[in-house]
Amino acid sequence: MSSTLTGRRAPKLWWNLLGLLVFATAGFPLYWMLDTAFKPAEDAIDPDPSLLPTGITFANFGRALDIADFWGPVGRSLVVSLAVVVIGMAVGLLAALAISRYAFRGRKIVIVGILAVQMVPLVAMIIPVFLLLNDLGQYDRLTGLIITYLTFVLPFTVWTLRGFIVNIPKELEEAAMVDGCSRTGAFLRVVFPLLAPGMVATSVYGFIQAWNEYLYALMLLSQRNQTATVWLGNFTTKHGTEYAPMMAGATMMAVPIVALFLLVQRKMAAGLTAGAVKG
Repeated sequence: MSSTLTGRRAPKLWWNLLGLLVFATAGFPLYWMLDTAFKPAEDAIDPDPSLLPTGITFANFGRALDIADFWGPVGRSLVVSLAVVVIGMAVGLLAALAISRYAFRGRKIVIVGILAVQMVPLVAMIIPVFLLLNDLGQYDRLTGLIITYLTFVLPFTVWTLRGFIVNIPKELEEAAMVDGCSRTGAFLRVVFPLLAPGMVATSVYGFIQAWNEYLYALMLLSQRNQTATVWLGNFTTKHGTEYAPMMAGATMMAVPIVALFLLVQRKMAAGLTAGAVKG
């Protein structure tokens, strides 16, 4: 009996060890960023660095705030990211609902087109996007950057929300309509609450994409309108890179993402239609 239990526990132990290895591999860059942010600047460029903290200082955060304007780029990044999420969710939800619930001519072409757009590298579109925004008078404007970000966030939003909507049985809407609801009322009262976890997860992804994007923000905005990711480039000068203040700045930039995830983690992990329909 004991040998049988041991045989069952062995695979579970190996899976746990594999999970710990993956966690350590994924979490080490974050640990190194925090360790460098709080260590003295001279220790950050030590050719023989220590894995364990050798000292704690907050001077790097002061240096990060003094080297250039911090709150301006962060505020612009928040405006751009929130605008991308709000517009992307509003348009993406309607498009996903139309694709998943209505049959129309060219529906498959639209779905294939959404997938094809996501396969195009962002670097390949930067010159056409630059020329187009310049002709429209949107170069060096946050509105132009928002429109640009929507070109790659919106297709993912539509495709992801479509998958969530398809997994919600149509019988729920039909039952609500039999009870007297209109199609819009059935969607708002039945489908929308079940879709909320998927919308939250998609919104978080879109926010992270817009918040962390660097290339387009660098090419389409001047230093006067730079975002938070471009702001980090101020730590690289002709005299070298100030790694400790840079990591302190990166740590401060990560705070909004971590706070957002902590606020919506339950919604992201919630089931969509578990128990909604029996049989």
